[in-house]
Amino acid sequence: MSITTPERHETVPTVPPASPSPRRGVASRTDRFTESVIREMTRLIQLHHPDDGINLAQGFPDFPAPRELKDAAIAAIEADINQYAVTWGAPNLRRAIAAKYRHHYGMAVDPDTEVTVCCGATETMLATLMATVNPGDEVVIIAPYYENYWPDAVLAGATPRFVTLREPDFDGDPARQSWRLDLDELSDAFNERTAAIVINTPGNPTGKVFNRTELEAIAHLCQKWNALAITDEIYEHILYTGEHVPLATLPGMRDRTVTISGASKTYGNRARFEFLPGTRTGAQPGAVQFSQEARDPRTGG
Repeated sequence: MSITTPERHETVPTVPPASPSPRRGVASRTDRFTESVIREMTRLIQLHHPDDGINLAQGFPDFPAPRELKDAAIAAIEADINQYAVTWGAPNLRRAIAAKYRHHYGMAVDPDTEVTVCCGATETMLATLMATVNPGDEVVIIAPYYENYWPDAVLAGATPRFVTLREPDFDGDPARQSWRLDLDELSDAFNERTAAIVINTPGNPTGKVFNRTELEAIAHLCQKWNALAITDEIYEHILYTGEHVPLATLPGMRDRTVTISGASKTYGNRARFEFLPGTRTGAQPGAVQFSQEARDPRTGG
């Protein structure tokens, strides 16, 4: 179900209320959700056109993983590196993630207390929202967006508030020929119940890269309303023009931002990037209190 705003032709999903489930043993919260459209299309094309179908739903690359990564994985298997790891990430992996943020963005990140590794960026997003949002809170989500964001917010007990980007106008002002964030509409979405905002930059599905002015406006609102910024930066190295600026590097946002990225979308740098869609590693550099709260429910105790 969706709501279409006639004057701007914007479509954002509604969040249907939970209803008592007649199915014994099934939680009523599951009534709100349907199969992922992305996964549904993948399933259908594999069912009906397994040999000649072209899947435009998921980011399936048509080239193999880098040889050096295959060799490293094989070497790890041969070395019997297959025992239980630290639940929030092997120490050497967390150190490498911290070094990566220091190298690319000048961010000083403590690998022991500020980096948590999950099973993919999708789990990282859910773990972050579950750890930081209370029932009755609101979460601002910028649309169009990756389809998991609003279910994650709902599972955390929050109410999603959608702010829709303005579509490009390719026939008019050059400054309007890209997806734009209406800062007044963004400001109206924040209130005393706002617990967090989810930002995806570079964005899926639009490719939107938030500029510094937009990020500064987001930072101002987060500080004004004491809200957390959760940034999905999984595409951080896939840039054709412009600059990716991590929100956590802006003044006052270091300890108010949880940054999410992973290995599945990029490997290398801007001159050479590789997709590794089956590599489910989600990294969550964030302030100590947020990182610890995301760890505890996943480890028990």
